[in-house]
Amino acid sequence: MAFYVARRTLSIALVLVLISLIVFVAIHVLPGSAATLILGEYATAESLRALERDMGLDRPFALQYAAWMGGVVTGDWGYSLAMKQPVTAIVGLRLRNSAWLAGFALVAVALVAIPLGTLAALRRGRWLDLAILTGSYIGISVPEFVTGMVLILVLAGPTLHLFPTGDYAPMAAGLRTWLSHLMLPALTLTLVLLAHVLRQTRSGLVEVLQSAYVRTARLKGATERRVVGRHALRNGLLPAVTVIALDLGYLMGGIVVVEEVFAYPGMGRLILYAIQNRDVPLLQVSILIVAATYAFANFAADLAYAWLDPRIRYQ
Repeated sequence: MAFYVARRTLSIALVLVLISLIVFVAIHVLPGSAATLILGEYATAESLRALERDMGLDRPFALQYAAWMGGVVTGDWGYSLAMKQPVTAIVGLRLRNSAWLAGFALVAVALVAIPLGTLAALRRGRWLDLAILTGSYIGISVPEFVTGMVLILVLAGPTLHLFPTGDYAPMAAGLRTWLSHLMLPALTLTLVLLAHVLRQTRSGLVEVLQSAYVRTARLKGATERRVVGRHALRNGLLPAVTVIALDLGYLMGGIVVVEEVFAYPGMGRLILYAIQNRDVPLLQVSILIVAATYAFANFAADLAYAWLDPRIRYQ
């Protein structure tokens, strides 16, 4: 197991270096320059060149990349060109907000989707299975912004008015206020992701329940609870683990629509803001962090795979 973890850690490190290079190249080939953004489009050529020299933009590409990576590793992420604040402070706050939202959504999804998917697999072809599948089809078909708007109308409307309709309250405002502002976007994401994890859990478990070793366990007189809990569930959860790992990366940077609907200050809106304002230092670090989240989520999924199915670690 230790060799497997070391090998996967090395591969993750190489992937992150490659991602950082791709991000750096992709952003720097875009038209325009950071100097123009700072000084304005009417700045003289001499002043632009002077600022580019001060910022190190006139150096060879390899030196610029090495300097940027050195700053990333040491925590010196530079200053936002649009917000005029340290990128570390901006990204740290938004990353924490996204982490809370992702944590609530993933925990809720795991607690609901895995039991429902297991129940649907055990009742395959019956009315309960059909009802769960129908609900999952609806969940997959409805766009996330529609789900958010419906929840606003129902739960935050004049009739119930259980939660505020939008904006964000920091934890310093009080636990109850913070949770009330977090609940609607978290519930929206839970409903959006629930159907995917549920279907993967059901399909994986249905396949495992039809395998030879499960039939053998039943023929040997094992109880249904033992067959499902000890023999089938661990292997049946492998597809769901993959989906949950991918959902973590999505939640950390890909939920721009949900964040816009609820005015939630997460990483998705931050990346959109950086793109609109061509804030290169902020955009580079934000994209790299989201990409790193995907990489580490897949790393965690690989470890979960190795724990659920010991055959994987020896391949």
